[in-house]
Order: sequence, then structure tokens, then C-alpha cells
Amino acid sequence: MGTFVETYPESRDSENCSRLWAMPDLDPVREALRASMTAWATLEVRGDQARVVPAPDPDRLTEHLDRLDADWSLGWACDQAGPYVVRARLSAAGVSREGLSTGPTLRDAKLAALAEAARFYGVGSTGEGHWVEYDPEEGANTADLEPTLDAAPDPGRTALPPEPPRDPQMEKARQHIDELMDQIRAAGKGKEAQRLLMSGYGKTVAESREIYKELQAILRS
Repeated sequence: MGTFVETYPESRDSENCSRLWAMPDLDPVREALRASMTAWATLEVRGDQARVVPAPDPDRLTEHLDRLDADWSLGWACDQAGPYVVRARLSAAGVSREGLSTGPTLRDAKLAALAEAARFYGVGSTGEGHWVEYDPEEGANTADLEPTLDAAPDPGRTALPPEPPRDPQMEKARQHIDELMDQIRAAGKGKEAQRLLMSGYGKTVAESREIYKELQAILRS
């Protein structure tokens, strides 16, 4: 399969590069994420203990981002139930980032996925979270916790470029994987297959093909 390479006249190189790599100002988005980091997502439960991580509260995040970007968006996709596996896609200031996470409840999985997406904007905690008391009826006891976020990043070093244009080959590979996952779920093997997708669909077409082959093996097993 050939590789498509777009070339520009030499006289336009500088102009095109400047336009391509122009960095959006993400500081207001980061501040909105930090200000809304008042919720807690439960990642796992062990007896009467639960591990939790700080996450943006969707309602508070909406209040902040509505004032910054009229075109911002947030969406979730549930890939599996029991345990829940959720993808969150946050788009603001011309940048889109996805987070993927699990949780014992749909709400927890959505919050954890949003927290993961926030990390790609440079906001959040890279630690393992906190272990707290857990009650089956009332949930995790986070009353005494305060969100501990990583130091604010240096915008000059960590400003993110807009999400690059989607590769048609990667889009097609992802579509094939999604279609195969539908067959796997119908066969009752979704939980085993979902572990392969916890890190995504692969960064290259070759990696996606390997994931597809492994999923095929699970379906045939």
C-alpha cells in the first residue's frame, strides 16, 4: 500500500509550517479544568476500601467552558458494562483529547475517563489515587480529601497543538476493530477483548492490525 505525501512549493514552506504549528492558548482551558476538579471517581473497590482519583465535575466544567468557548464539546462512549469501560472526548480551544478508563459504576467510569482526558491537557494527578472507606450504599467516603493536582505546566513547554488531521487508514482500521468488537460482545467475550483496547486502537496502522489479529483470535477461541 502506497504512502501519500503532500508537498508544498519551497516558497510556501515557512508560511505553511507557521500555520500548521500555531499553538492555541490552552491556559484558560487548563484553569477551567483545575477550577472544576472537585469530583472524585472510584476506580476500584476492594471490600470496604475504594481507590479514588480527583476528576472534573461536569456541571462546573460546563459553567467555566461556556464562558470560554462557544464551540466546546464533551462526549462519552460506553464500550462495556460490568465493569464499565468508557471513553470521554473533550474538545476546547481547538484541541481534542480522549480519555479511556474503567469504573465499578457508569458514573465513576465517566468521571475517570474525563479525568484522563484532562491529564492530556496538562491538568490532573499522575499518582495512583487515594484509598478511602467504602460503603455499598453511600459509596466512597471522600469527605476529608482534597484534590492534589500536579504543578501547573509551563505553557511554553507543554502547549498542545491542535489534534492532527485524522489518518483515513487509521480511521478505517478503527472502524474494523469496532465492528469486530460488536461480534465479540455478541459472543459474550467482550470483557476479555476490552483489555486489549485499554491503551487505544494502536498508534500506527501496523499496531492496529496486530490488535485486530488478537481480537480475531479471541473471537475464534
